[in-house]
Amino acid sequence: MERMKFESDNLVDSNIEKIEKLFPNCITEGKDENGKLKKAINFDMLKQMLSKDVVEGDEAYEFTWVGKKESIVEAHKPIRKTLRPCKEESVNGDKTENLYIEGDNLDVLKLLRESYLNKVKMIYIDPPYNTGNDFIYRDKFSRSQEDENREMGMYDEDDNKLFRNTDTNGRFHSDWCTMIYSRLMLARSLLSDDGVIFISIDDHELHNLRNICDEVFGEKNFVSNIKVLSNPRGTQSKKFFATSGEYIIVFSKNIDNLKIIGSILDSSQIATYNKEDEFGKYREIGLRKRGTDSKREDSPTLFFPIYYNPRTKEISLENTTKNNEFVEIIPKLRDGSLGRWRWSKSKVSNEVNQLVCREVKREDKYEYDIFQKDYLKNENRTKHKDFWIETEINYDRSSEEIRSMFTEKIFDYAKPLYLIQKLINTIVLKDDNSIIMDFFSGSATTAHAVMQLNAEDGGNRKFIMVQTDKERCDEKSEAFKAGYKNICEIGKERIRRAGKKIIDENPDKADSLDIGFRTFKLDSTNMKDVYYSAGDYTQNLLDSLESNIKSDRTDLDLLFGCLLEWGLPLSMPYKSEVIDGCTVHIYNDGDLIACFDENISDEVIKTIANRKPLHAVFRDSSFKNSPSKINSFEIFKMISPDTKLRVI
Repeated sequence: MERMKFESDNLVDSNIEKIEKLFPNCITEGKDENGKLKKAINFDMLKQMLSKDVVEGDEAYEFTWVGKKESIVEAHKPIRKTLRPCKEESVNGDKTENLYIEGDNLDVLKLLRESYLNKVKMIYIDPPYNTGNDFIYRDKFSRSQEDENREMGMYDEDDNKLFRNTDTNGRFHSDWCTMIYSRLMLARSLLSDDGVIFISIDDHELHNLRNICDEVFGEKNFVSNIKVLSNPRGTQSKKFFATSGEYIIVFSKNIDNLKIIGSILDSSQIATYNKEDEFGKYREIGLRKRGTDSKREDSPTLFFPIYYNPRTKEISLENTTKNNEFVEIIPKLRDGSLGRWRWSKSKVSNEVNQLVCREVKREDKYEYDIFQKDYLKNENRTKHKDFWIETEINYDRSSEEIRSMFTEKIFDYAKPLYLIQKLINTIVLKDDNSIIMDFFSGSATTAHAVMQLNAEDGGNRKFIMVQTDKERCDEKSEAFKAGYKNICEIGKERIRRAGKKIIDENPDKADSLDIGFRTFKLDSTNMKDVYYSAGDYTQNLLDSLESNIKSDRTDLDLLFGCLLEWGLPLSMPYKSEVIDGCTVHIYNDGDLIACFDENISDEVIKTIANRKPLHAVFRDSSFKNSPSKINSFEIFKMISPDTKLRVI
């Protein structure tokens, strides 16, 4: 029988849980009055997360490196940049929902944050491996070698260097850690609550990447470390062992909401599904967590009683009867100590119909236990192994894939198409309209995989590719000789050729498959400096300025800049109409309507207002004078009061 508490709720624990959801990298461990481990707050990290500037103090706690705090500041720092559409380099740009974005991915992730917050189901990235050389993703807060050496204490008081700058020194790892940390912080905000990130990595930074992901995503959200046999012959240049594989680190946004789609079973395995109810065949998986991290103190929020009524077969989180018909079930380990469940309390409450209680025999006595129903759905499936050895996932296969489309070997070490397809199939259902992102896009294998899978199963997945335009092709390379100046040009051309090949092989799906992409290029803001600092200019100077918008910017530049400002997706259809001599842009059938012409008439204002858009935007020069602007606002207030109205 449960004892009465006679005390109020522990608000500290509740607040720690809230902070963990917002800032998982601020959670550390401490000991309670009994010496047992408990969750605690790393207040130095929390202060840094809430500060725009570097917080003073030594970077000497837990997993750290020189530059870590600055990478946090950089991730949070606002930028004055925009994404400009490039219609001539797009395919089906007016209709496609796929995006290809050129520019530094740190800035691009910042710009996409509002529009795609919690909307991306899967992220796959293959970041540059740390070879000890400088790499192109060198952020502006990176130090010079000399500054780094001095801050790390590599000189004594007489200015003598204390040790050599080899790959065992901190800077070898710190530059790479700084680069990836800020990007993963932003990537986490884009993932949906049931989303997953896959990160390819070799053994140079495997341990550091795992530590970084534990901080950014939370240690409890670790899913797997997949071993991939990418080079069966092995790298013979290695000194001791010929490296034949790489790794894919997998983390979820919220592991309580994670659903992994199993691989198809063969006939010999189907017998493991031995139950059936009105929903179909299923097997039973114990809800008790078993293993090295199964103790109550490891995850105290996953320890709670579940009640079962043997007469009614009801499972509940509360004992709802007065005559003690319910049996209390708590998770215990083999040694009798308290364990934990695999599901959270909220998940049990929401999906209690997916649970079943069984009486099981353990150590010569019977006890009740809770099981999850694992349904067959439409196919027989089982869990994926974490060691992938198929021939389709090695680099020989990817080289063949590139040559089959380009004839020349224009890209080294592209990821195999099958590998990315397999990753997608573990997390993304064909009919959930999921967004899949790759912000180290390279040769655009991820985009190719998305289109290929949609062709095979009729899915409607979308992709967002991001690739820096600073990654140039070597002038001696086959790619440069073939006319490709940078990796972006290779990636876009691969998507074009892959799309054409897919349609050639599936002509009946030509009208339904989205094999296009809308191209954007990172650029400086559309607005002149005066737009941000009008207070620094005198009235006479302001009057002499014709516009606060840069002269080389088009209506579409302004339209998509507004979408980023308002947090609207960049992938929806749009069209333009001429109303009373003015060009009016309609985005996604009225999510936003914009007119950037000058001296527009009241007729144009009334026509737009009558369509009742969610958002409407005009240029300041769209109005003849202040009375005209006020009158336009009044028209909207009368006809479409719910429209959010802005002027640029």
